[in-house]
Amino acid sequence: MRPAHIALAALVAALWGVNFVVIEIGLDHFPPLLFSALRFLAAALPAVFFVGRPKVAWKWIVGVGLALGVAKFGLLFTGMDRGAPAGLSSLILQIQAVFTALFAFLALGERPGRVRVLGMAVALSGIAVAAVDEGTSGPLLGFTLCVAAAACWGVSNVLTRKASPPDALNFMVWVSTVPVLPLIALSLLIEGPDRDLAALRSLDWTGVGVIVYVAWITTIFGFGVWGWLLHRYPASSVAPFSLLVPVFGMSSAALFLDESVTPLRWCAAALLVGGVALTSLAGRGGRSGKPAGPRREPSQSTPDIAGAPRVDA
Repeated sequence: MRPAHIALAALVAALWGVNFVVIEIGLDHFPPLLFSALRFLAAALPAVFFVGRPKVAWKWIVGVGLALGVAKFGLLFTGMDRGAPAGLSSLILQIQAVFTALFAFLALGERPGRVRVLGMAVALSGIAVAAVDEGTSGPLLGFTLCVAAAACWGVSNVLTRKASPPDALNFMVWVSTVPVLPLIALSLLIEGPDRDLAALRSLDWTGVGVIVYVAWITTIFGFGVWGWLLHRYPASSVAPFSLLVPVFGMSSAALFLDESVTPLRWCAAALLVGGVALTSLAGRGGRSGKPAGPRREPSQSTPDIAGAPRVDA
């Protein structure tokens, strides 16, 4: 990769990492489900009028929109609202690589090789260490919801792989149209209309800035640049930069939110990032048993990363 493009990939990872701090700030202004709905509304409008018609079947757009937008982000934002720290959340979500490999094996018959299985085991040990740390120092419910969010991200990754969208930005903008109404309905049902109206009535420039950042900076700009890099370079050259997301997430949370990073959490980070690196970068070790046929290169689909996310966190 050219130095300028390396810097661009690192910038996107930094934006996605800092996004967890921005989410934490946003949760002081909005209930989590309403916040997630506003994020997708701002990402979809007005971009949906400029990206052209969808380039994949609607079933994939709806499926990814529900798995990623409603389930993954609904659980993530709620988990962080329930006390999961921003830095730790950016780390936990990386376990999506393990869930993706597992679901790809179950749904697509993609057998992981020995190195990938080893990576999954190392990453899971990192989650176990993080759970021990969180169980002694913070609310375990928020941690559990973030793990569930990572599992839903794994589901959306497999659905996206099946969809094989030729244009990552077009796909993500159309996917962003799907979660808005379900999230608003869930917010009204769970968080209540009074709380939602109070948040909207007290909207200030900080709240607007948070929505702009999570929708336009991390989603439109971040995924636009990431998709462009994946079209220009092999996925194996671009994907490793996603491992910088929890590094930026944890360091920015420590810097701006005064989040402490315990020795156990550093240990968890090392195990999880190392395991995800093995899981994500190891070659597939087996075949599904189906006849070989034309296959779209990974660079033609939306990246499996953080932050996300398909759409960042």
